[in-house]
Amino acid sequence: MPVMNASILPDRNAPLVVESVTLDAPKAGEVLVRIAATGVCHSDLSVIDGTLPLPTPIVLGHEGAGVVEAVGPGVASVKAGDHVVLSWRPQCNRCPYCLRGQPYLCDLANRMSLSGAMLDGTRRLKRGAEELFHMTQTSSMAEYAVVPETGAIAIDRDIPLDKAALVGCAVTTGVGAVFNTARVEPGAGVAVFGCGGVGLSVVQGALIAGANPIIAIDLLDSKLEAAKRFGATHAVNGKSGDAAARIRDLTEGQGADYAFEAIGNPDVVSQAYDSVRRGGKVVVIGVANMMAQISIPHLTLVLQEKAVLGSCYGSARPQLDMPRLLRLYKAGRLKLDEMVTRTYKLQEVNQAFDDLRNGVNLRGVLVFS
Repeated sequence: MPVMNASILPDRNAPLVVESVTLDAPKAGEVLVRIAATGVCHSDLSVIDGTLPLPTPIVLGHEGAGVVEAVGPGVASVKAGDHVVLSWRPQCNRCPYCLRGQPYLCDLANRMSLSGAMLDGTRRLKRGAEELFHMTQTSSMAEYAVVPETGAIAIDRDIPLDKAALVGCAVTTGVGAVFNTARVEPGAGVAVFGCGGVGLSVVQGALIAGANPIIAIDLLDSKLEAAKRFGATHAVNGKSGDAAARIRDLTEGQGADYAFEAIGNPDVVSQAYDSVRRGGKVVVIGVANMMAQISIPHLTLVLQEKAVLGSCYGSARPQLDMPRLLRLYKAGRLKLDEMVTRTYKLQEVNQAFDDLRNGVNLRGVLVFS
């Protein structure tokens, strides 16, 4: 039973506190991981501000990587000493969604994530006698984590863990949305609304897929400059006017073939819808408040045959997709090193979230010694 430091959100909109907690040993089908690094993601921020209504007090973190310390009974896919990326959507391999090949929609993982529990409905984290909630069966903003076996994906040991951590969420979500959800073909025109970690991953995925043009849209010039370094052919500042009209100008008046919304803003989804051609596809990745509604003109949906698709975790099959993404990284075709703008110690977690709110980093990462 490890005693460790963990970053706890005591209540919504409260500062995080770093305190000593205990972590139960892994049960059957579970893995104990010593965390090496974990990304600071907008989904964590969405828990803090209540956009994602998870229960508190909760140990945050879902974009992590580390080294396996021990495994519970029945675990066969990883062993002590293995380097792993954590998947925040482990799968049960039994529900209808898993059996259809859609593990990112796993019914059990979804229900347990909303309740802040592990897949068996119980919790492993305690502060004294008080049980703490888990974020998506991961809670990687701590020195150790117990995760389901299907949430620990073995990777090559020569991959830096602070870079591999990004594959746990942002990169898989963004690149996966291009490859799996939209299935972008070579030569297609792509517009990307929002150039944070996920949006930049969409840009990279579009580049690898052979898209052209790749149009990045953001409100910050610094993010747009970064998007160009990651493969965008054009950059549009959303403050400068009608972004959809500008995208149509850049695509011979037709509109983009695909538009990706990586912010979580219903108004931006509407802009993305306006920016695609007839028969184009809008892929919604960003997380908005659960009560938020998207407004789309009904007649254009029918007569123009536009499609609006949701993308959960890049429609990924983590056991297959994460190793593939890391092979692209090793081949120099996927930029991970360049995405990490700054690293933080666990005790600097509130500063890391302040920097996230202010758009300071492409990706901030908490690192553990």
